[in-house]
Amino acid sequence: MEQLIILPIIIPLFIAVIMLLMWNKVSLHKYLNLFSGIISLIISFIIISFTISNKIISLQVGGWVAPFGITFVSDLLSSVMVVITAIIGFATALYSIGTIDSQREKYLYYPLLQFLLMGINGAFLTGDVFNLYVWFEVMLISSFVLLALGGRRGQLEGAIKYVTLNLLSSAIFLAAVGILYGITGTLNMADLARKIPMIQQNELLTVVSILFMIAFGVKAAIFPLFFWLPASYHTPPVAVSAIFAGLLTKVGVYALIRFFTTIFTHDTAFTHSLLLVSAVLTMLTGVLGAAAQNDFRKILSFHIISQIGYMILGLALFSPLAIAGAIFYIIHHIIVKTNLFFVSGVVKRLKGSYLLNEVGGIYKIYPLFGLLFLIPALSLAGIPPLSGFWAKFVVIKAGLDLNQYLVVGVALIVGLLTLFSMTKIWNEVFWKDDPTGSNENVNENYQSISKAKKFLMFSPIIFLALITVIIGFYAEPFFTFANNAAQQLLDSSGYINSVLGMK
Repeated sequence: MEQLIILPIIIPLFIAVIMLLMWNKVSLHKYLNLFSGIISLIISFIIISFTISNKIISLQVGGWVAPFGITFVSDLLSSVMVVITAIIGFATALYSIGTIDSQREKYLYYPLLQFLLMGINGAFLTGDVFNLYVWFEVMLISSFVLLALGGRRGQLEGAIKYVTLNLLSSAIFLAAVGILYGITGTLNMADLARKIPMIQQNELLTVVSILFMIAFGVKAAIFPLFFWLPASYHTPPVAVSAIFAGLLTKVGVYALIRFFTTIFTHDTAFTHSLLLVSAVLTMLTGVLGAAAQNDFRKILSFHIISQIGYMILGLALFSPLAIAGAIFYIIHHIIVKTNLFFVSGVVKRLKGSYLLNEVGGIYKIYPLFGLLFLIPALSLAGIPPLSGFWAKFVVIKAGLDLNQYLVVGVALIVGLLTLFSMTKIWNEVFWKDDPTGSNENVNENYQSISKAKKFLMFSPIIFLALITVIIGFYAEPFFTFANNAAQQLLDSSGYINSVLGMK
């Protein structure tokens, strides 16, 4: 059964290779991509159910005993991230069929998407620091090409900023890996968790941990390392923006949580204080940047930053409740943020623009579409009883328990400003009258979309909105899962025993 945990990596790789071998049969790529999404979704649920039953499962590739071989590990955190990745991959597969143009399909959009998902799953499942670097590079290469695919000026400008800063973070990451190996003699995460408490060079370990914090901080877009994100995420097609917004930065957040709960806990007074300051500034700069924007996708891009601040806040507070809140927040945010980008794409299709002052009147003609926007928008703002309310509630409760009143105050203010941004989008895009004085163009645009494409565009939005509602109304099992995952992270003995075979 352990061999199953490598399938989320093998399946997209296998499908991508088939697509490349059939490069001249582009029409089949979209259906192979959808098939991969369905199979990955099924496999991910099998893995998480098996992980819940068996605590932590690990696979030593080639039969090499850890820490000498390549290790893949599925604990509660990594397994739920694989499930969320499969959900977003499936939703994006549907949305892509309805929205991606034939030119991008011709230039291997779907194989690139599969390579991206392979890299993301590899990062979540790897049990080795160097292999994490490898999976980050797989993600970087495929995401860079997806970002630049189409060759428009705005895309290329955003892609250059994106790849430059991410290559810099990769260089820092690789340097940190080398120093860490020199100190400990291992890069296996379980072995590191076992050895680091016995190492006397605390100051050097702290320096290395800061290098990793910088490298992962760039990829997670935390303050002050976030400038590449709002400069790039609004430039590609919406399907690409959506999967980037939902998953890419969360790989950086996942790495921060993994490293600063399992590995680097020798100097939490310093490292987690830095994370706390960064979290507060990340929340503030993101939400203030969003308030100043007039472009639908730019507002959403800045809100990725502010919401990541909440996740890092949970890590920085470093209590079981706070870590659970961070994990719950990741689950909620990936679903909600991806959905909001999908909604922005439909608005662009109906009105021809992302600029708020150029659109309007959609609610009067399509009230159900307005409701589909409100569900993720209000959830992002933390309005009860949707998923975002419980995510914010847990993190804020953890802050109050630790007497971090100033930090909690900032988190509450950021929540209000998030509601302001979502209200602004609602008023401008859905509620106000069409600035042209007529909604005929909306009807014409809507009627010009085939029934099949309408289904492909709206079904992922409905699917993700339903998940948001389910998490909100049935929050207890999700919080229980997040709490168990936090306990696993804070007590690394189970992880070490599973990987190294120790009793």
